[in-house]
Amino acid sequence: MTDPNKFRFSIDRGGTFTDIYAETPKGPRVLKLLSENPDHYPDAPLEGIRRIIREVTHHESKDTPSIEWIRMGTTVATNALLERKGARTALIITKGFGDLLRIGKQNRPGIFDLKIIKPEPLYEAVVEIDERVHPAQKLEDSSQSGVKILRSPDRETVRHQLQDMRRQGIESLAIALMHATLFPDHELLIAQEAVELGFQNISLSSEVIPRARLVDRGHTTCLEAYLNPHIQNYLEGFRAGFADHDTDLFVMQSDGGLVDADSFTGSRAIFSGPAGGVVGNARTTRATPVIGFDMGGTSTDVSRFDGSYEWQFESEVRKIPNLVPQLNLHTVAAGGGSRLLFENGMFQVGPLSSGAWPGPACYRNGGPLSLTDANLVLGRIVPEQFPNLFGENEDQPLSASASKKAFKVLMENMHSQTGQSIEEIAYGFVEVANENMARAIHEITASRGHDARDHTLSCFGGAGGQHACAIARTLGISKIFISRFAGVLSAYGMGLADVAVDKEEPVKNENGAELEARLQALADRTVLELKRKGNFTIEVIRYLNMRYEGSDTTLMVKESKQENFEITFSKMHYREFGFNPPKRKILVEAIRVRAEGKSPPPVQTPLPNGQPNLNPLARKKCYFSDGWKETPIFLLESLAAGQMLEGPAILIQDTSTILIEPSCTAKISPFGDVEIEVEALPARPVGTELDVVQLSLFGSRFMSIAEQMGRVLQRTAVSTNIKERMDFSCAIFGPEGDLVANAPHQPVHLGSMGEAVRNQVELNGHSIKEGQVWVTNHSATGGSHLPDITVITPVVKEGLPVFFVASRGHHADIGGTTPGSMPPFSKSLEEEGASIKTFMLVEKGEFQEAGITEILTRAGTRALTDNLSDLKAQVSANQKGIALLNELVQSHSLQVVQAYMKHLRENAGQSVRALLKKWEDKNKDEKIIHLEAEDFMDEGSRIVLTVSIDTVSGSACFDFTGSSKEQPDNLNTPRAVTLSAILYCLRCLIDSDIPLNQGCLEPVEVVIPLNSLLDPSDNAAVVAGNVLTSQRITDVIFKAFNACAASQGCMNNLTFGNDHFAYYETIAGGAGAGPDWHGQSAVHTHMTNTRITDPEVLEQRYPVLLREFSIRKGSGGEGKFKGGDGVIREIEFLAPLKVAILSERRVYAPYGMQGGGPGEKGKNLLIKKDGSITDVGGKCQLEVEPGERIRICTPGGGSWGKLTSS
Repeated sequence: MTDPNKFRFSIDRGGTFTDIYAETPKGPRVLKLLSENPDHYPDAPLEGIRRIIREVTHHESKDTPSIEWIRMGTTVATNALLERKGARTALIITKGFGDLLRIGKQNRPGIFDLKIIKPEPLYEAVVEIDERVHPAQKLEDSSQSGVKILRSPDRETVRHQLQDMRRQGIESLAIALMHATLFPDHELLIAQEAVELGFQNISLSSEVIPRARLVDRGHTTCLEAYLNPHIQNYLEGFRAGFADHDTDLFVMQSDGGLVDADSFTGSRAIFSGPAGGVVGNARTTRATPVIGFDMGGTSTDVSRFDGSYEWQFESEVRKIPNLVPQLNLHTVAAGGGSRLLFENGMFQVGPLSSGAWPGPACYRNGGPLSLTDANLVLGRIVPEQFPNLFGENEDQPLSASASKKAFKVLMENMHSQTGQSIEEIAYGFVEVANENMARAIHEITASRGHDARDHTLSCFGGAGGQHACAIARTLGISKIFISRFAGVLSAYGMGLADVAVDKEEPVKNENGAELEARLQALADRTVLELKRKGNFTIEVIRYLNMRYEGSDTTLMVKESKQENFEITFSKMHYREFGFNPPKRKILVEAIRVRAEGKSPPPVQTPLPNGQPNLNPLARKKCYFSDGWKETPIFLLESLAAGQMLEGPAILIQDTSTILIEPSCTAKISPFGDVEIEVEALPARPVGTELDVVQLSLFGSRFMSIAEQMGRVLQRTAVSTNIKERMDFSCAIFGPEGDLVANAPHQPVHLGSMGEAVRNQVELNGHSIKEGQVWVTNHSATGGSHLPDITVITPVVKEGLPVFFVASRGHHADIGGTTPGSMPPFSKSLEEEGASIKTFMLVEKGEFQEAGITEILTRAGTRALTDNLSDLKAQVSANQKGIALLNELVQSHSLQVVQAYMKHLRENAGQSVRALLKKWEDKNKDEKIIHLEAEDFMDEGSRIVLTVSIDTVSGSACFDFTGSSKEQPDNLNTPRAVTLSAILYCLRCLIDSDIPLNQGCLEPVEVVIPLNSLLDPSDNAAVVAGNVLTSQRITDVIFKAFNACAASQGCMNNLTFGNDHFAYYETIAGGAGAGPDWHGQSAVHTHMTNTRITDPEVLEQRYPVLLREFSIRKGSGGEGKFKGGDGVIREIEFLAPLKVAILSERRVYAPYGMQGGGPGEKGKNLLIKKDGSITDVGGKCQLEVEPGERIRICTPGGGSWGKLTSS
């Protein structure tokens, strides 16, 4: 029970404002003040507490006996991470893996970025420990912990290494060793030595998050080590502000639970503030399910609550992986400060932000045009109700004239005159912003099998009320809830959250009784720890982290009283992924227990009885889709319980504005909340003529459909290649098979899928019917290489195809002469596996399992079960795309949807023409410009390119005449892949966010000689063409355009296996430098962006020992701007296996540009058990024995510019 004579403070210390909700002896108090105001107070939460106590008691006091508790969410950790103000940290890791966290998962953040930027590590020094354990393959090899100890660390050596860190001034240690979750002893040994040497902040990965996957666990441990000292310093300073330092202080974690201040840690602090909003939203909205919509100045957070919190166990913060549990928040870069741009004929909102300074144009600080300016111009913001905080002296109101001036500048700079007024353009930007935020809500609803229309939209945050009605309409939601405390809901939620203790332990091969015993023991320890923190009503929740054998995807399964864990897991897996793989064992990776000390329900103070306020504060004109409307303005606090307001109306609530749109009705609840009924309206008529706002909206919608298809495919697929390595792509196509939208998954798939669709139309056009699905992978029908299987579904209306949807996924094995279907020495297509020009995979709605099984079995597939499961997943992804396209047609008509598919293709073509016309500025006397380049494959095949640019029309001819003829090996590249390479390069050169579709190739003529290296005959071997020659084509195109130096020019394909399994990976290398950037190291470039299997997962699933995975220092070219370094990957085999390598740049080095030096060539070495080393060349096929090793050294990137002497 709470004490009515004491104060209870709930605080959200945000980046800009600190919000405080206080329960006091004289009722609730709300306060908002600046988080940083050093001229007036040293700490905002302390100042807020002081002011509220003074207001209630009428005297100054820091006397903590009057305070029952303080609960706080804080951005201290987030700000320290953003500003890089954490502790000086060293990473302690197993020898051979010192660069592992820099390499990460080897994929680049933006697939079209030539200047690749990866986040800098949080640690400044690395110590490699000479220790090694390995998951035992046989029982007799294992210790009690299930590992084989290969090397134990030498204490004396470790001590010297740590002493060196002390001398360098290192404050914090992040210890992350291979397989430490299975065997933590070596981490504990190092920690003991560190304590003896005086280190006070030591984070062990086996304790921070005891879960397999060294890359993610290592990053999470670094977050902990880097942020913990900063957090604890702040909390100690906060406590020092009280006379009694023992005040109960609890801090919100990212998972929505409170912990005592001493237990608050860096990795669990990142979403401390937003988590309070989710809890507040969940505890105050009286209907479920509910979508939380928290819109602030720079971003919007959306969440979902359906009676229990949704957690995610893998996330990224500033591109840094974080494995600790956190509430499932989806963030989109759309807020009041999001910048408004008109680029390439389309409206763009964000992701750039005007920030708190200079802020939007209306802040009077010379800031850029932003979303707040649009709402101000439309009359949706009332400047008179804003404090006068703007301008040079911070004493001026918001300036509508500054907003209008910025819009006029934008209108003058538009490439084509739209004929629209300022209001129409501002309204268009608001529509685009709403569409972006609706996409984020689709991510947490439709993409996970939930219907947004079944939810209540709960809105909070400073800017959300201006957009809530429009977003609800977009999503088909009929009810909106805005809490009385919406302006401070994150703070309010802190007081409603439960105090939680959460513990997790790895397990290995325990039976049911052993698991139960371990769960109970963990629960006892968890409850005991919670009891030490206070007197609570305790609820204990037990979980198993489970997966199917052969899958890397785990699910955290909550214990049910109605059924056992296995049944719950099976149901959860089916709901989440749409299938359960047959005859797969269910494995348990970890146990988890969460003990919650329950907080009482919110105390709701009813509004005093009063008469409805029928007299608005003022009236003003607001702009809506049908023009200006006179709109009354009310102060929310002046309205009586039960009062109804018909839209349009504006409610001023504390520091936020609520817009009640026309055909919406607001009702004030007995407790002062706002409940809005949103009337469904027919979609605003859209014609087939081009409208630039609608162009932006349809572009976003089509891309959203492709992205949602991709999420369905990733969720429902079984294989590691698709589910974890993300080697797939999804796209939608027009009635002629032209690409409309391709989610940016794998670049090599971008243009080739359109060729595949058009070939299927040609082959099956005479009999296209509803309920058909085709499958193809043949190089002559738009395929890339045979493992990439494309599933295509036509959408048929009145007997004619009106759209197509397609998904392409890399299957781990489809037969052929080697496991993994990537034979290095194939000379014909049939040696590479099953080849399918066309096959009816689904006919009359029936999956043709017998027929596709016969095709795959005849080719010798080693993974038939996975093949079938992944093909069904691709069919499901296509069905998702069809359903979403049909919804779009239902809203806008088939003619309009097809018209905007055409408009988007034309827009992309215009963007490419604009790029090509720019070459006139560089060659003013020439209207036709010729660019030339050539390069060679390692065996001597030649790629020749002449690009002839017509700078008047903005067209170009890419002529590959002179390139080598079709080769007897497998470097031949399907024509479709060459088109993909051109499309990818053009998109990179435009360097802005344009729709990626067939229109990009409209101004381009492509000449490729028949039966050549780049357009081979039907039966030519092509497996290396897709993964190797494609990389060389992109290098040649960029060389012709003088864009950047050569990349590693390779994907370094490695396969190994036997008759029972096949494993496939591609390996990163160095990126080429450019005119003003260094090439990135250890990253995938150009035509691929697949992830690599985590070292621990690799060793736990396959009979191998990864001896080294490091950056190949100095392998990048030397020059003014250095080329990126390649990597070293050394694998020891623990069983007899077949191994194949397909690689390039082992003869010809990646060249530099503008006088820059070349990158190092790659090399592949076989190391025998006797230590002898053999260079096996760029392409090899081996049968290895246990104890033999392969060492792959990937190429570096070329440099740019001559190295000048200093």
